[in-house]
Amino acid sequence: MKSAGVFSPRNVLGALAVVFAFGLNSPAMAQDRYAAIVMDARTNEVLLEDQADEQRFPASLTKMMTLYMVFEALERGDITLDTRYAASRNASRQPPSRLGLRRNDSITIDQAIRALVVQSANDVATMVAERLGGSEARFAASMTARARELGMSDTRFANASGLPDPRHRTTARDIAILGQALWHDFPEYYHYFQTPSFAWRRGSGRNHNRLLDQIEGVDGIKTGYTRASGFNLASMAERNGRRVVVVVLGGETATARDAQVAYLIEGAYQEFARREDPNAATFAGLPTQRLDVQIAPSALASSQQSASPYAAYQGMVFETMSPVLAPITPTGQGDESAELSTEEPE
Repeated sequence: MKSAGVFSPRNVLGALAVVFAFGLNSPAMAQDRYAAIVMDARTNEVLLEDQADEQRFPASLTKMMTLYMVFEALERGDITLDTRYAASRNASRQPPSRLGLRRNDSITIDQAIRALVVQSANDVATMVAERLGGSEARFAASMTARARELGMSDTRFANASGLPDPRHRTTARDIAILGQALWHDFPEYYHYFQTPSFAWRRGSGRNHNRLLDQIEGVDGIKTGYTRASGFNLASMAERNGRRVVVVVLGGETATARDAQVAYLIEGAYQEFARREDPNAATFAGLPTQRLDVQIAPSALASSQQSASPYAAYQGMVFETMSPVLAPITPTGQGDESAELSTEEPE
């Protein structure tokens, strides 16, 4: 792997003029499952794309579409936030990440939304799919049909959770379109993606989107992980009336994925600044479109006390994305962890 140097906030604030203007090719040695896109959510302008139309496994980003269907049902008046759904035996048997529903346990739609956003609960996703669609298979078919209407032409959903299925595919571009649609079509519900934590019964957990309240302007949307997909994140940010949606799929670690998204968000706003005032900063271009993170010992200690990921990333070495050299640590198939679950991850 070719080292790209030591990270500092000044590096991340370096402009993307060269990268965005010329669309530099990505390193050939980058792993197959990686894909990324940066898009202006208001104008649809694509600022950067890297294998954005290659099919990938969405993992729990699938639940963005599940939530889109829930929000539509709310708008139609089919359900309300106080409507209660009860879990079937099938829903209660879904693997982690999960809320821990038992058969006939019921929760409100408001609770279901929060469980999907924060915990990425597979049991809740199946319960919602069965109650709204009659069966999860029919609901997944409806998800796919609605996705096509939104312009997600390369996406097929096989379930409502994102649990592994060889038929279940999407692209970074399609996920960006979905993120944009959630924000644009449901402004009254988009705030759910900022939910910091969720508690039910004796369990509680925090939102896995660690860029919330850490990177300026970030206000959603969703993380995801399976062993096949790697670490995924769709994120949106707004500064000075400019809103961007950034999707990174196939990160080797959650830390590398978060750093990559932060890097691309900062680059997007540097590009906007360059357009408005060419003299606003010195633009040297980013050393690479793809980053991986190896954490220096000093960074591990400082990250526990830092209020900003930028400060925590000090001392990390950025390298071009490369094939996984060691097995990924097993975690829940629905997200980074199953910390709200009463069961151990797979």
